[in-house]
Amino acid sequence: MKKVIATIMLFLCFTAGVRAQHKISTIGPGWSRTMVNAAIFRKNAITSHGQMQVVAYYDSSQQVVLASRTLGSTTWNIHKTSYSGNALDAHNAISIMFDGEGYLHMAWDHHNNGLNYCRSKTPLSMVMESKQDMVGANEEKVTYPEFHRLPSGDLLFVYRDGGSGNGNMVMNRYDTNQKRWSRVHHNIVDGEGKRNAYWQMFVNANGTVHLSWVWREHYNVETNHDMCYAVSKDGGRTWYTSKGKKCNLPITLESAEYAWQIPQNSDLINQTSMTADAADHPYIATYFQDASDTSPQFYVIYNTTGTWALTRAGLRKTDFDLGGAGTRSIPVSRPQLLYLNSSMDGDDRIIMLYRDEEHQDRAVMVSASPQKFQWHTEELTNYSLDRWEPSYDTELLKKNKLHVYIQKVGQESGERATTMKPQVVRVLEVNLNQE
Repeated sequence: MKKVIATIMLFLCFTAGVRAQHKISTIGPGWSRTMVNAAIFRKNAITSHGQMQVVAYYDSSQQVVLASRTLGSTTWNIHKTSYSGNALDAHNAISIMFDGEGYLHMAWDHHNNGLNYCRSKTPLSMVMESKQDMVGANEEKVTYPEFHRLPSGDLLFVYRDGGSGNGNMVMNRYDTNQKRWSRVHHNIVDGEGKRNAYWQMFVNANGTVHLSWVWREHYNVETNHDMCYAVSKDGGRTWYTSKGKKCNLPITLESAEYAWQIPQNSDLINQTSMTADAADHPYIATYFQDASDTSPQFYVIYNTTGTWALTRAGLRKTDFDLGGAGTRSIPVSRPQLLYLNSSMDGDDRIIMLYRDEEHQDRAVMVSASPQKFQWHTEELTNYSLDRWEPSYDTELLKKNKLHVYIQKVGQESGERATTMKPQVVRVLEVNLNQE
């Protein structure tokens, strides 16, 4: 592949699947020896407020970098912060989000260690304050931090407190008026010391919080099992099943609602994604190998009629076994699931983003009508991204605009790094209006 010069806008046309024209903007080189910059559980790698868009990543020296631009511009302003992290561990991803007043919040470098969190000094600034606590409790063993913005401009912050196979789901809320954090729950989903939940969360435009998760019995990924679900209409304070039954917190193995029962040793992946339509019907993306499958398949579990259903997104042919502890080097990425309300052709669309060795490790988009689920496949890049997983600008998607973080990254199983040289960080602007 030819070297791409920074700040040049490329117009890419591909022939696989639908013909589409997309834009890709180049930022600069980032850490690529592990997938820490391109892990799916980053919430978010890229985000926007008004006309400003920000991308966060580790550079070649493991320093945290914030890059900003005015939407529509190809010029990025690069701000190298004073913070760094152990980028050799792919768990230690950076998560960012703007609150309703334009302050940027950031959490980084977590794998069962103390909270690393800060906020920008002023709205729309890339100059960050000193590291600080949030509420000062249950902040010693933090993993998988993620921000979600509520319609009011307040933020939710969730993370795992504890280790794999024995951890709790903590939720905090940031009040934009008081500019402070408070604890919502110290334990929403409880593994009872025997297991832990690996979740995916989505906040709809009306503020409904959708939560789904798989259980893991201990640190080996092959012990993942089942897909559970809960929903909150009041910012995470009270939780219900899909049928409206109130959940007693914390939710346990016995009390959880099971959207789909999937046994252990089914190649079931954890930490995927979910979404919802305008009527708050939930859709959950995952992959696993059903009893009738000859290889792991991408699936969507959804509930639009009061009953949970399952649909396969395409047909994979390449088999692999999902097992072991720690970050794995896997032939497919975990999928991102997006719902587009009233797209240009007048129909809603559901979109899944992923990477697959069957597509030479390129970024892939499959899309379908949620009424028919007849999936159409398109490759979004014409080069390999190795072990990349998709993340996107959740705030722009509310305007039916899809901007995706793109970077080629490597990963060896068991938290082992590759020798890959720094690779260019890009933002892919996907044209969603092509026929």
